[in-house]
Amino acid sequence: MNHPTPATGSTSRVGRRAAHAVATLVVATTGAALLVSCGTDGDDAGSAPSFSERPSPPDTASFTGSPPSALASSASAAVESARASASSAAASASAREASRKASIGAEVERSRQAAEDALKNVQGRGNALGEVTMTGLPRAETKGRLAVLVSITNRTDATASYAAQVDFLDSSGKVVETQFVGAEDLAPGERAQPVVTSREPAEPALTPKLVKAQRY
Repeated sequence: MNHPTPATGSTSRVGRRAAHAVATLVVATTGAALLVSCGTDGDDAGSAPSFSERPSPPDTASFTGSPPSALASSASAAVESARASASSAAASASAREASRKASIGAEVERSRQAAEDALKNVQGRGNALGEVTMTGLPRAETKGRLAVLVSITNRTDATASYAAQVDFLDSSGKVVETQFVGAEDLAPGERAQPVVTSREPAEPALTPKLVKAQRY
């Protein structure tokens, strides 16, 4: 008579337990393998990307093309502004110099006219020949023109004005040109030294002569 032996059921339970253990081992092994694989993949990728706190500047030597138009326009505007300022300064300086010369010329003409007016009614050679002298100037200093330095010294004890007449004579003694010069409101002992320049050409040579000198 055949009876199911307890060994058969026991064997079945043992088989199930063994299978479960094998399955657990396979799962554990697979999980470990996956973890190792993930770790390995991360290592192969160089772990996490690294970033520099201060990135290196670009190599501008490899750049091509023109600078931005706004920058170029700004530089061009600065250059034009500097040129305009320099031109304006030069024009201003030129205008000031022209004004100064015009002012000097106007004063010289006014003084000349005053001296001529003062000598209109003077008879003879005047009352101040002893207070006026003349010295010729080198032509190298007058651009080849005939010019004389007229020294007027107030030798009185009161303020006075002076007028002088200088004639330029040719070799025959003929008066070719007449100039007037003066000094106003000279204090006692004060000296003025105006310059009289002939308007005639350098040749033929002329001779300057003090004709009249009047104190008034």
